[in-house]
Amino acid sequence: MSKDVYVFIEQRDNQLQKVGIELLGKARELADDLGQQVVAMLLGDNVKQHAELLIHHGADKVIVIEDPMLKEYVTEPYAKAVAHIIKKYDPEIALYGASSIGRDLAPRLAARIHTGLTADCTGLEIDEESKNLLMTRPAFGGNLMATILCEDFRPQMATVRPGVMQALQTDTSRKGEVIEEKVDFEPKDMNVKIVDIVKSESKKKDITEAAILVSAGRGIGGPEGFQNLQDLAKVLEAEISSSRAVVDAGWTTKDRQVGQTGKTVRPEVYFALGISGAIQHVAGMEDSDLIIAINKNEGAPIFDVADLGIVGDINAVVPKLTEALKREKKLKAEIE
Repeated sequence: MSKDVYVFIEQRDNQLQKVGIELLGKARELADDLGQQVVAMLLGDNVKQHAELLIHHGADKVIVIEDPMLKEYVTEPYAKAVAHIIKKYDPEIALYGASSIGRDLAPRLAARIHTGLTADCTGLEIDEESKNLLMTRPAFGGNLMATILCEDFRPQMATVRPGVMQALQTDTSRKGEVIEEKVDFEPKDMNVKIVDIVKSESKKKDITEAAILVSAGRGIGGPEGFQNLQDLAKVLEAEISSSRAVVDAGWTTKDRQVGQTGKTVRPEVYFALGISGAIQHVAGMEDSDLIIAINKNEGAPIFDVADLGIVGDINAVVPKLTEALKREKKLKAEIE
């Protein structure tokens, strides 16, 4: 009989990725609703050292598979290892991050073990009557939300975007079980040859990791409108993000997009500048600690979710705000 909520823990260069820790928090909630346990699946080479941290973040058990073939992510060996776990332990639910790795691995597993997969979920909960997993995701370009069920096959599988779920606070008092599994890999399982690994350094921080975001909407007027936002971001030591309209217009890149069809963010401060506040955008940033909106349309929906709203032309307001912050910063430095 299928039981327990399993989470694939992503690691790169032997460093755990944030999305796996976030999913453990949601898995803990789902497992408690089902009266079951949370099991983390940790794969790699010399990764067992991270098992205790996963227990501190909500896992009851950690299944570890270590092998030199798993040092770098390659689809076939990882799919073989995770399929081994699923076939042996028969989980009720299996969750994966909607990262480049998760989006590659989860569909392969769904086909291999003959079950369904709901991709890019923004909501997961247990149905009180059926105890099935309700998997919610944007549909039709983000214009509506669809709730999908996998009633007949197990495990129920979903990928979830980074930043959507909230990680649990570290609890060092939690105890759990570490289970080591072995998979008999063969040379043919490594069906690609890694010639070289090239790492690029980016000065831009991932917007899901930023403490402060300065976000641009169509109201900035055009690509030239980013200059004022960049000046503000520099003073605040913030990252630039945007609405979908700005990306669709070609004014910035997709990795900067916030919303149902972009990234979900939870910064300490979110500046919504020239953003109208369509529901698709709000869904990606409404959990920010402080939302400050500037828009010349006093009826813009963004003001319904903003903690502080300024009605005005952002091309006039933002430069004044930037200068005021510069003066404040200079004064503070002189006092110190």
